[in-house]
Amino acid sequence: MILLVEDNEDDADLTLRAFRNGGLDCKIVLVRDGRQALDYVFDDAGRDRNVPLGLILLDLKLPCVSGLDVLRALRDSPKGRHIPVVVMSCSTEEADITASYDLGANSYLRKPVDFDEFIKTIESLGTYWLSLNELPASGPRLP
Repeated sequence: MILLVEDNEDDADLTLRAFRNGGLDCKIVLVRDGRQALDYVFDDAGRDRNVPLGLILLDLKLPCVSGLDVLRALRDSPKGRHIPVVVMSCSTEEADITASYDLGANSYLRKPVDFDEFIKTIESLGTYWLSLNELPASGPRLP
């Protein structure tokens, strides 16, 4: 299962469409702010425990709790420490990129402005994390 943390409705719709169009069949849960993301990960009542959370796609500029604060909370907790996190942001600021990696992001992707490039980027991302990436047997698993 993928947790998509995205407050921009257009970007969320494009991301979901890209996964569908790319034939990447997995459950994707969308939350709109950092607080909802943390609640989803850390609140056992908030999700189906039989479907492991295997990837978080995280925007940085979020309401309530920033993406960097979400990442910090994940990496400070045994429950979130090993979940792969891909930061997807419009930011081109070197400070955002550096801070993301310093806090334990597995990847940082700038959201392409061009529609076709955005779709290709998401499809490539999905192919890598859902098909090619190897996770430890004892850690998080993608469905």
